[in-house]
Amino acid sequence: MNAALPANWLDTRSAGVLAPISTLPGRYGIGNLGEGARRFVDFLGEAGVRHWQICPIGPTGYGDSPYQLFSGRAGNPYFIDLGELVSAGLLTAQEVEDLGRAESTRVDYGRLYACFWPVLAKAQDRFHASGADAVGQLGSLAEFRRRNRTWLEPFADFMALKESFGGCSWTTWPEPFRAWTPGIRAAMTEDTCRAAERHVFYQYLFFGQWQRLRSYAAERGVGIIGDVPIFVALDSADTWQSRDVFKLDGRGLPRVVAGVPPDYFSETGQLWGNPLYDWEHLASTGYEWWIDRLRAAFELYDIIRLDHFRGFDTYWEIPADAVDARSGVWRKGPGAAFFQAVRQALPKAKIIAEDLGYIGPDVVELRKAAGLPGMKILQFAYGHDAHNANLPHLYPAESVAYTGTHDNLTTRGWLEAVPRGYAEKIDDYFQLGGSHSAWPMIRALLSTVSRLAVVPVQDLLDLPASATFNRPGTAEGNWQWRFTAEQLASLRNEKLAMLRHWITLYDRTGDRALLDYSVPLGS
Repeated sequence: MNAALPANWLDTRSAGVLAPISTLPGRYGIGNLGEGARRFVDFLGEAGVRHWQICPIGPTGYGDSPYQLFSGRAGNPYFIDLGELVSAGLLTAQEVEDLGRAESTRVDYGRLYACFWPVLAKAQDRFHASGADAVGQLGSLAEFRRRNRTWLEPFADFMALKESFGGCSWTTWPEPFRAWTPGIRAAMTEDTCRAAERHVFYQYLFFGQWQRLRSYAAERGVGIIGDVPIFVALDSADTWQSRDVFKLDGRGLPRVVAGVPPDYFSETGQLWGNPLYDWEHLASTGYEWWIDRLRAAFELYDIIRLDHFRGFDTYWEIPADAVDARSGVWRKGPGAAFFQAVRQALPKAKIIAEDLGYIGPDVVELRKAAGLPGMKILQFAYGHDAHNANLPHLYPAESVAYTGTHDNLTTRGWLEAVPRGYAEKIDDYFQLGGSHSAWPMIRALLSTVSRLAVVPVQDLLDLPASATFNRPGTAEGNWQWRFTAEQLASLRNEKLAMLRHWITLYDRTGDRALLDYSVPLGS
């Protein structure tokens, strides 16, 4: 790695909160980019929280996981605030009434799928019939299409064709449609072309509302930490459009797939099923596809968390016909050459390396050489690894510390389930006094030397294990949890002052650079 690379970009102490968009308060069955998001940003700004971390915001496929998307570039139409479309006259209050009665504490994806799309289609029909080029202050649709043409048209075509073929994977489509080409619409029916135009409109709405929310957050001193999964889904516009980037056979089927070996989360490992990259081909292009993907992410976020960082050093390759992940083997990833190319193309990129799990010294060396902070998890402090690398007194300053992530139990739920042999140590170390509350752990997190400390919103709300967002290795009940406007109001009334005090007490205001030398007071 080039010795001239800049040092780790984390040069201030600050705090963040992890809250995926889908978890936000709001009407219409799922968190969205409207009023509930703005009230949440208000809370963060008032508390002095400088970062809002989210999960991937793309359109989810089967299983509803934000890590299995139909596109890594598109936004999830479910996150569109329908209330704005009512105000714009594109929908009526009666048409959104049924969605407005949806449960507020969890996402019912089946009900959402059945009710949301017909309503959104009505809005597009009316917009199309009006001949207008803009909705409110969201900007020009024609300009949006021009700026995003390279990914927008393939994505819209993909979604329209998927609908026309009954939701089946593109690997089963008739041959003329098994790969995207610029002239593919000539072979599509009129109805399918019309459906593609709907998806262009949905993306226009999403990105217009997203950029407005991001500006709203920035005005309140809150930046966005986005999440870029290392892999994309096989059944996605990304794979369909760029088959040569992946290890696929002549029919487009994967020869090998991604996952992880047995670990803390699962005795049989995790068989993700994503296609693996042809890193040799990518290297021959200067990693152009990946750099374009990261550049697009930085148009949406201030910082990105690069998921499964260890896969850039070595990755777990599983035969495509395997029943679980145990039969996989380690393969060498692109390593330092990849990050050198990224740094040259995106010299100001702020990236967090998700380096969790059991990793060896080579991964640590790669992360340090790339100048990236890694992650530390309080819940992994005892009983997770022999070196106790997640004990707070061993954290490096150039790290991002969490009580837990979207893949962990809530901290209260974790404390309630800790085996007796570790419970006493944890109580003693964090001075819990027998409590299972997350708040002593939050204070401990904020006091660590890690320059960025991130708290899941469930821990701020001090919720039990039933509020866990995702349980890796399980297929049911994930990605559904939400919090309510009433819970946010209670949090603001009861805990905001204390959180703001701790952020100030532990110098996490994010407003001054940290230096390795001392100066007299008043200088």
